[in-house]
Amino acid sequence: QVQLVESGGALVQAGGSLRLSCAASGRTSSNYHMGWFRQAPGKEREFVTAISWNGGVTTSADSGKGRFTISRDNAKNTVYLQMNSLKPEDTAVYYCAASTLWVGARMGEYRYWGQGTQVTVSS
Repeated sequence: QVQLVESGGALVQAGGSLRLSCAASGRTSSNYHMGWFRQAPGKEREFVTAISWNGGVTTSADSGKGRFTISRDNAKNTVYLQMNSLKPEDTAVYYCAASTLWVGARMGEYRYWGQGTQVTVSS
């Protein structure tokens, strides 16, 4: 069992930056591959980026390439999402998720999910 808690969401102006954190707890949580997803109002949840358990592999959706960076600190059991050059269309609830297998963008394959953190980007 793994528990995930996201934090760092806020209201920010377009062009600004935010760093989201996802703190994991539970048995061998550092062995999980992690992903970030987001859900905007009235839209389906979508993949943002993912990182392998040791940080050696990452994959990202086109929407965030060049602006979003995923990283992890297994000593702290925390995964980060650094978001730069934010746009109003980045406004969403951001969720982190964990999987024992490398599933990348396959949202349905993630077993554990956090409750989400709200990111609002004003124009």
